[in-house]
Amino acid sequence: MSATDNCLFCKIVAGQIPSRKVFEDDEVLAFHDINPWAPVHFLIVPKQHIASMAQVTARDAPLISHMLLLAPRLALEQGCSPYPDGGFRIVTNTGTQGGQEVHHLHFHVMGGPRPWARG
Repeated sequence: MSATDNCLFCKIVAGQIPSRKVFEDDEVLAFHDINPWAPVHFLIVPKQHIASMAQVTARDAPLISHMLLLAPRLALEQGCSPYPDGGFRIVTNTGTQGGQEVHHLHFHVMGGPRPWARG
């Protein structure tokens, strides 16, 4: 059994676990967080299993760029107000000490009115 066999996000990408999809293409899947911290809170994950930002290499630059360039468009589509008065956060936890709970690279995109702010 490989590491990806037990990966929660690999199972979501494969359709073995349901999600509320925000966006999908050949490279990435974006879906709503099941425990949102904000009025808008979704994840962008690569379909390819990459454990964390610590494993990203120069070869992954186009994929990471694609993920980051999707974030503003999807944030607006999901209800974030436009910049500069609106906006959103992109958070990537890396490693156990960095707060990463699922060891599959993912970007949290969070926005909306800020009573939800948690540091």
